[in-house]
Amino acid sequence: MYSDRKKRIWPWFAIAAALLVAVFLIAGQIDPQRREIREEGAVAIRELIERTARQCYAVEGVYPPNLAYLEDHYGIEINKKDYFVNYEAFASNFPPSVLITPKGSTRASEILP
Repeated sequence: MYSDRKKRIWPWFAIAAALLVAVFLIAGQIDPQRREIREEGAVAIRELIERTARQCYAVEGVYPPNLAYLEDHYGIEINKKDYFVNYEAFASNFPPSVLITPKGSTRASEILP
């Protein structure tokens, strides 16, 4: 009787081990997807800033001097909580250089004039 009870316990250990392996495999897939989503968000923000700067140039005849100008006059909102934004305007007649980096990442999305 004792040996039968011992044999019944081993399948439960095997099931628990299989569930742990499945959890670790699923958790390993979530992080790359989050990273890809954040990088796509950086590209979308970069494209928004570039498009709005071109609109400013078309309307006013000059590129915006800084990012705050775009936020104040053109109503764009940028998620600065999750992204580092570097906006550099060389001159009013040259498009700005925009660098967007997701926080916690080493990759950046850059627009060169």
